[in-house]
Amino acid sequence: MPELPSTRAVPSRGRMRFMMGLLWFGALATLAYWVIWFGVDRRWLASADTPAYYAFENAFPAADAWMAVTGALGAIALQRRRASALLWMLLAGSASVYLAGMDVLFDLENGIYHSPDTGGVAVELFINAGCLAGGAAVILFAWNNRRYLFSLE
Repeated sequence: MPELPSTRAVPSRGRMRFMMGLLWFGALATLAYWVIWFGVDRRWLASADTPAYYAFENAFPAADAWMAVTGALGAIALQRRRASALLWMLLAGSASVYLAGMDVLFDLENGIYHSPDTGGVAVELFINAGCLAGGAAVILFAWNNRRYLFSLE
């Protein structure tokens, strides 16, 4: 394994702000999703109307809560310039990619993307792409800036 250089490259303020915003967006959007799903009208979000689909979606809140909490903790640690930001960001990004993978596979195996409900499909695609791209972006930022993050505190 290569040695870490003694100098640290400091990410730009813009990149730091973007990453904090991305982490907060993921956490708050996840919370909003479940508030709508359980408290408002799940038909706004549902891309299918089958017992299997509802059972699958209802299995996500605990895992989504973990992703949202780790994302919020990552944003807070990054804002406070704490080394723990690396851990929380890697956990949040990994959870996001994992959950997206499960969701995409279910959607492919159950024809969700071929549903005549184009609004539901659009919501599903937005969530899937956002989780994959956002999770990957968080992981890459955290890993590429690990020297800086390790040096904090």
